[in-house]
Amino acid sequence: MKPFKLGSTICVLGGIVLFGTTGTQPSQAAVAPASVVAPADDAGGAASPAADPAWGPTAASIAPASPAARGPVEALADGTCPSGMIEVKGDYCPWLEQKCVRWLDPETKMRCAEFAPTAGCQARTIAKHFCIDAYEYPNQPGERPVVMKTWYQARSTCEGLGKRLCNETEWTVACEGQEHLPYPYGYERSSEACNIDKPHPEPDEKAIANPATRDAEVARLWQGEPSGTREACVSPYGVHDMTGNVDEWVVNESGRPYKSALKGGYWGPVRDRCRPSTVAHNEEFSFYQIGFRCCSDPAGASVTHGGKGGAGPALGGRPGAGSAASNRAPLAGS
Repeated sequence: MKPFKLGSTICVLGGIVLFGTTGTQPSQAAVAPASVVAPADDAGGAASPAADPAWGPTAASIAPASPAARGPVEALADGTCPSGMIEVKGDYCPWLEQKCVRWLDPETKMRCAEFAPTAGCQARTIAKHFCIDAYEYPNQPGERPVVMKTWYQARSTCEGLGKRLCNETEWTVACEGQEHLPYPYGYERSSEACNIDKPHPEPDEKAIANPATRDAEVARLWQGEPSGTREACVSPYGVHDMTGNVDEWVVNESGRPYKSALKGGYWGPVRDRCRPSTVAHNEEFSFYQIGFRCCSDPAGASVTHGGKGGAGPALGGRPGAGSAASNRAPLAGS
């Protein structure tokens, strides 16, 4: 595993993980060092195949299996969201403190075993109202999530369904709920609740980069599960598998350094929490544990959500806030 230096920062002080935003969003109080070195969550530096707009032969790397698919979840009775999607209506907090009281990794402080109850939001909240897929794409319980897709491919797929990629802040709200839970299921980390903390195999980067050997290598590395396998891995809004299983592409609303970001982490021993984001992979990157899910606007709603990767709406910051300190790491595996 390879350490990378952060473009933005992670700050852990006395067990308190400080979460904020970057780019055009408000900054946190100036409590973080100018830069820190984050532990590698994954190999991350693997050569990525070029973007394949048609999805082509490389799309088969973990094709969805459908032996026990039970069909999409039912649409809401009022028709606010399309079938298979869940309505989320809540407030996003751009400045939050979550105190870890017990670490699984005392030296690196990457995986928190238990958090104290989250304190109240320390900034003006942002109202969110949107629809989100109940499961990772292809959004079918009992099917394997699709991986090895670039951010562009994920975005095109969602648009082809009349949807869009979720924004980073929307994804966070859908995962943590209005109590701002660090994990979608609560405050204590659980490898029983979600598919996380499995041993990390060493990827063969050359095999992943070679179309002739890519599918076999991805299959060798695969430790994911069919969507909805773990009934406890559900957010307060009822969204499944938001942490662990596969990392998920989202729109980085700051647009920096790329329009792309990853949320949720995957099955490996990484952070696998609702707040962290991975921001150092460009839009043409793909990897063996990266998937996605789609969002859309509610029927009849007038919503501003920052477009396709541009800067989102300005967020209300803390008075006197200084340089940004955020929980945004550069490696795949949030």
